[in-house]
Amino acid sequence: MSLRRTPLYDAHVALGGRMVEFAGFDMPVQYGSILEEHAAVRERVGLFDVSHMGQIHLSGPKAVEAAERLVSCPVASLRVGRVRYGLLCNEEGGVVDDVTVYRVADDALFLCVNAANIEKDYRWLVRHAPAEAGVRNRSDETGLLALQGPASGDVLAAVGAGAAAELKRFAFASLEVAGVAALVSRTGYTGSAGFEIYAEAGDCAAVFSALLDKGEALGLRPAGLGARDTLRLEAALPLYGHELDDTTSPLEAGLGRFVKREAGGFIGAEAIERRAAAPAVRQLAGFELEGRGVARAGYPILESADEGAREVGTVTSGAPSPTLGKSIGLGYVPPALAELGGSLTISIRGRGVQARVVATPFVVAGR
Repeated sequence: MSLRRTPLYDAHVALGGRMVEFAGFDMPVQYGSILEEHAAVRERVGLFDVSHMGQIHLSGPKAVEAAERLVSCPVASLRVGRVRYGLLCNEEGGVVDDVTVYRVADDALFLCVNAANIEKDYRWLVRHAPAEAGVRNRSDETGLLALQGPASGDVLAAVGAGAAAELKRFAFASLEVAGVAALVSRTGYTGSAGFEIYAEAGDCAAVFSALLDKGEALGLRPAGLGARDTLRLEAALPLYGHELDDTTSPLEAGLGRFVKREAGGFIGAEAIERRAAAPAVRQLAGFELEGRGVARAGYPILESADEGAREVGTVTSGAPSPTLGKSIGLGYVPPALAELGGSLTISIRGRGVQARVVATPFVVAGR
């Protein structure tokens, strides 16, 4: 099966991007140095193509009611022009996907969903939404850019969208960006200040080019999936398929603040409460390696450094942190081993490496 391409594929190739498969798309993992792209976002500004992400719209008199039933976060109280993070859950309390919900009108909203889950989420919404809530998958029609870093507002001002700087976190507005009609949202997946820019797919290349051109003087660099992953890991943001899946409860993933516990009413709420009342089996923990090595996803977590020690957990994400200069990771372990300051042993290619449980996010950048 051939890989899908975003509207910016030709631009990535022209920039020398190293293309890899991701969620069925041909995407740039890096253009030059991942470390330099990472540093650009933390210190200045970086530009990502995230057009592989999906956008599924709900509209009609029961659109909000449907979203309340489907998403773990409150939706009815979400004002027009605001965004919330939430989860689609199944009847067993596992996570179908993690999404951001945009309230675009009293009777209309859309969910930004993970690329690998677009069709899965669309089918889930169609299955559970009432007839009075129309469901439309507009992913192929929509381009999405992520402009992230402390100078991101200055870059938008340079392309005629200075009003974006007035947006509060998790707010959005319809603005012209480089002369193109766009929805600009003060959101992101890096832990740094920044914006996400939605435009028609056919307009995306023009916006991308203008941002690169005007942002050059401000230190802007195009950035790929490699830097996006190290940035989101430093911010301890979950990645579906790693920290989250159909069997994982939002509570064990540390996402309880995005679940309307008392109100309930969404699919999976009762199962989540049953799982919460039972003794906890595992909990997501952040750790720093104290020895040499990199804790990659899938590596075993052992109860001790002793030979033949029992496996008690699994690394879900891990990488060297460019900002901290040390190797960090996330993994599921028994709650007793998730206490801050506690010790873990990560099995790296058969070698036990000591790690220390630390608070997350690992890096707190300006927002």
